[in-house]
Amino acid sequence: MSATEPIPAIETIYLGCYTADAGGNGSGIMLARRDPATGRLSEPVLVAPSASPSFLARHPDRSVLYAVSEIEQGMVSAWAADADGALRPLGSQDTGGTSPCHLAVVASGEHLVSVNYGTGSVAVHPITTKGALAPRSDLHVHAGAGPDPRRQEGPHAHMVSPDPIGPGLYVVDLGTDAVHRYLLDAQAGTLTEPDPAVAAAPGSGPRHLARHPDGRYGYLVGELDASVTTYEIDGAGRLTECGRVPASTAGGAQPSEIAMGPDGRFLYVANRGPDTIAVFALAVPAQPRYVTEVATGGRWPRHFVLVDNHLYVANERSDSISAYVVDDSSGVPVALGDPVSVPSPTCLLPVSW
Repeated sequence: MSATEPIPAIETIYLGCYTADAGGNGSGIMLARRDPATGRLSEPVLVAPSASPSFLARHPDRSVLYAVSEIEQGMVSAWAADADGALRPLGSQDTGGTSPCHLAVVASGEHLVSVNYGTGSVAVHPITTKGALAPRSDLHVHAGAGPDPRRQEGPHAHMVSPDPIGPGLYVVDLGTDAVHRYLLDAQAGTLTEPDPAVAAAPGSGPRHLARHPDGRYGYLVGELDASVTTYEIDGAGRLTECGRVPASTAGGAQPSEIAMGPDGRFLYVANRGPDTIAVFALAVPAQPRYVTEVATGGRWPRHFVLVDNHLYVANERSDSISAYVVDDSSGVPVALGDPVSVPSPTCLLPVSW
């Protein structure tokens, strides 16, 4: 795309859902159309029947979508998207573990990295020239435990965050209160861990990591202690803690997703339990300042995304997606009508093919 061409509006959002395999009500990957002017969503339709596609990612250069199957025998699958949004299967591969819950394509587009929550491991799959997945090229299994005997009896890898450029990536492990820094060998498709994992606060249960657009800061949300920890990121990708704040003012919060506003002025956290989106201002990036919390209009907000000036929340336990318009000056989301019905939504993936 040339510099003079307009950026295409994002009008399609794919939805991952829990199916009966994981106790959910969904049937697979769904698709909703988005009105870029109003932010409103159409009624979602099923486009790819599959087992608990709880998290989705897209290829940076091809019209290909990837999904985990968060089931006992973990799988990742590839789907080619047609012009109308319909998905065609390109095959699947095993992840070498149980209950994979997150995945991402590295910046080069040559590998898919996924994490197995159940067995606390990281899997690498090469991506073919057509976007399909080759057999697994590496598997790293974490070790250790945390102080919570129910949730941290062993490692539980929960997120992979590749660098925007280069071979580095972070893997967040809820079970061991750790963030691992890996380097990916593009030729061999294997991971190395040059430095020891960064220890998060004991019992915090780190879940997801968001990065500031300036590349100098990262924000780690703790599911078990409802915290947001700020880290400074050096040139080698090493993390240095520089502050912690509560993720919510409500008791009993279990944060799920954390994400940046596109210009780096605001940070957002989804809090299950109180069922809110918390807003933090980042006038000083190292010091998130709590602004407010907004009700999600449903129960158990598992995931959300920001698209242009709109925010969409997947309310897993009330079978709904809520839409908001984000006030430009305050960063606060304002609800757009009633939620849209979606069975057991767990992930939203906006695309512009």
